[in-house]
Amino acid sequence: MIVGIPKETYPGEKRVAMAPASLPALAKAGLEVLVQAGAGVDAGFPDAEFEKRGAKIAPTRADVFAQADIICQVRTVGANPVAGRDDLKLIRKGQLVIGASDPLTALEQVKALAATGAASFALELIPRITRAQSMDILSSMATISGYKAVLMAADHLPRMFPMMMTAAGTITPAHVFVIGAGVAGLQAIASAKRLGAVVEAYDVRAAVKEQIESLGGKFVQFNLESAEGAGGYAKEQSADFIRRQQEQMAEVVARNDVVITTAAIPGKKSPVLVTAAMVARMAPGSVIVDLAAERGGNCELTRLDEVVTTDNGVTILGPGNLPATIPYHASQMFAKNVATFLANMVKGGQLNLNLDDEIIRETLMTRDGEVYNARQRELLGLPALPRHRTAAELAAQQNADETKIPLEGAAPRSSTEGSKQP
Repeated sequence: MIVGIPKETYPGEKRVAMAPASLPALAKAGLEVLVQAGAGVDAGFPDAEFEKRGAKIAPTRADVFAQADIICQVRTVGANPVAGRDDLKLIRKGQLVIGASDPLTALEQVKALAATGAASFALELIPRITRAQSMDILSSMATISGYKAVLMAADHLPRMFPMMMTAAGTITPAHVFVIGAGVAGLQAIASAKRLGAVVEAYDVRAAVKEQIESLGGKFVQFNLESAEGAGGYAKEQSADFIRRQQEQMAEVVARNDVVITTAAIPGKKSPVLVTAAMVARMAPGSVIVDLAAERGGNCELTRLDEVVTTDNGVTILGPGNLPATIPYHASQMFAKNVATFLANMVKGGQLNLNLDDEIIRETLMTRDGEVYNARQRELLGLPALPRHRTAAELAAQQNADETKIPLEGAAPRSSTEGSKQP
């Protein structure tokens, strides 16, 4: 089987879905790799590096789609709704398409992808189980975002992060407040601490207190109930909860030089946690880096991919697609995730879409012309498909049927039928 790696077409996207270092893992699974010429150049991987590791180079995008059985992209059409439309006419029935897909919001693109007859997988839907950690693109890309957010804040802040004892006097450290202690938030805490800042952090999930403190941050405790949802994510909160949260958070925001927000809810608009009134209380020169900007932002004044300066001198950054700004390592990490995902479904060059496997079942979006994913069907208003019953469930049901006690009046089994005792 051939894995095709086309060049990314989303504006500003410098990552590539496969890095040369991950090619041996694909070869071990019996897969060949075909890379579009120049696909990795922006990430720092020239064609020659791919060829050294056994990949072949295709001159055009059409060649990649025509020859490959599996297409791997950083952004499939769901996460690349404008330029990605051109790929729909290149995708064929039976082909596999794997990548980031914005699966819970780009629903029209999901339907268009289903119409091609391809089987498509959204890597954002990787279940949060131990076995899938090495495939989790959300975690790997969030690591980069958290790190880069601190660098951006340090660059815009008109003061240094660390405390310094100098001949000109003592320089006091910057104070940083991180809202949200998921992967991005924890990396931001660690990075700010390494630069010498005094770090505070808050999360609606009280269970992360130990993680924050292990990185040198101080956990900010509010008089609010814990709000942990399924899979370790924060769940969506009521308007009253957010109001009380904002009231208690205002003082913490005002006393910090840098605020980094990371609060996101899968498939939902990001909650507004930092209001304009809170920003107005911050000192001139303070910086807010809003990592939730792509989903509307955690700060009321955030503008996606813009730098906003308020009347009181606060700078608000709303960066989108931060992993693409560090494309070399972002591509390496993404490629490792993809290679591990492929190795889970391909053995000896043979594809096995085993729907008993939770990872395969939960990430599968489309198949045989249908939108397959239950969450997407519900959002689209489509009737539910019959629930897939795993081999273990079918075996358990068969065993239960065989061991049922006959109803009164029913003819008993003969001894030659090998019936089991109930």
